[in-house]
Amino acid sequence: MAKEKTGLGSQPVYDARTLGKPRMAVLGFQHMFAMFGATVLVPIIVSGSYGLPLSVQTTLFFAGVGTLFFHLCTKLQVPAFLGSSFAYLGGFMAIGELDSGPYADMTGAEKLPYALGGIMVAGLLYLVLALLFKVVGPQKVMRFFPPIVTGPMIILIGLTLSGTAVSNASECWPLALLAIGVIVVANIWGKGMIKIIPILLGVLIPYVVALCLGMVDFSGAKDVAAVGLPPFVLAKFDMTAILVMAPIAIAAMMEHIGDISAISATCGKNFIGDPGLHRTLVGDGIATALAGLFGGPANTTYGENTGVLALSKVYDPRVVRLAAIYAVVLSFSPKFAAIINSIPTAIIGGVSFILYGMISAVGVRNVVENRVDLTKSRNLIVAAVMFVCGLGFSGGITFQIGGATITLTALAIAALAGVLMNAILPGKDFEFVDPSAGDLGTY
Repeated sequence: MAKEKTGLGSQPVYDARTLGKPRMAVLGFQHMFAMFGATVLVPIIVSGSYGLPLSVQTTLFFAGVGTLFFHLCTKLQVPAFLGSSFAYLGGFMAIGELDSGPYADMTGAEKLPYALGGIMVAGLLYLVLALLFKVVGPQKVMRFFPPIVTGPMIILIGLTLSGTAVSNASECWPLALLAIGVIVVANIWGKGMIKIIPILLGVLIPYVVALCLGMVDFSGAKDVAAVGLPPFVLAKFDMTAILVMAPIAIAAMMEHIGDISAISATCGKNFIGDPGLHRTLVGDGIATALAGLFGGPANTTYGENTGVLALSKVYDPRVVRLAAIYAVVLSFSPKFAAIINSIPTAIIGGVSFILYGMISAVGVRNVVENRVDLTKSRNLIVAAVMFVCGLGFSGGITFQIGGATITLTALAIAALAGVLMNAILPGKDFEFVDPSAGDLGTY
């Protein structure tokens, strides 16, 4: 019984109240630290590398609020935390680089609301997919988004971002290499909590080194208030930005299904069936749409927190909701956000080396685990066309419809090409199955 009460023994704990309030509070902090490094890294990269001033405060606020909304939508049953999605970094970069049509004379601050509008629409696509899942069933919907489409899409997101990682790391290669080394050591050889928070350690340890060497600039944090409201930004809508962000939702939704499957397997409960995949998609979609509407990045279910569930064996969603509340509280400190923004660019570049590469690696894993048969010509053609579209149309395609100027970015072109070719070419041989079994389907 003693082991069960610690929550770290062989017996799982489904009601953390049995552990007492102090232990529940500590477990909540553990979940917050697990998500923290990756969640705040998204606004740091978007503002520092792509020139779009996405706020750390606003990001933390909507990570917490989005998680709470998700729990409401899933009947308070699923112990998932929703943090910043890295899948949309390619979209932020594409909008930051837009220099045609109405975007030609815009600053980064002026472009950001349009990027947020695209994120909101992407979040609403989750609701459409959830409705389709509920009405017609997942088999009929998922036949348009098999791994031969989603896999190359995820691979392209990482490859598109790779140049930024090299550029940022080149600001100071020793710091960047230290960040890479810390992440690798923590992730491969780390034990317990160390293994759960490699991204956070990959930022903190090089940051301390940079601090000791006088390489950190605190000028931006000197005259900043300790307490203040997050800087909310109201979304604006433009077809170009929507077409940049919306196709990324395809890959993000596949990631969502995989994450919910992993949480189900970890907790020994079939959340795909109850409360149902349609409810988890609605929760994720509302969280993303709400964040986009008022100034935050897209949200996604976090594998880091699933790792904490596996480590602690405390599967009570109340603990995750505590982490969400902590995130909201931290979001009301501008000084804290300013200190986060003082992280040297080279450290971000080093961390991005791993993260961007892992995005592509996840795409490869998506193809391999779902046993995509690349000896079949149709599959090779779909993947080949997507790769050429995603890497070849570096500047995208700009055209006019009526009086509106629309730009399709390379990622948007690749996604559309993949979906269309998969639908048109004969030999669709992927069958979506219940993902609680461990994968998304079979060929």
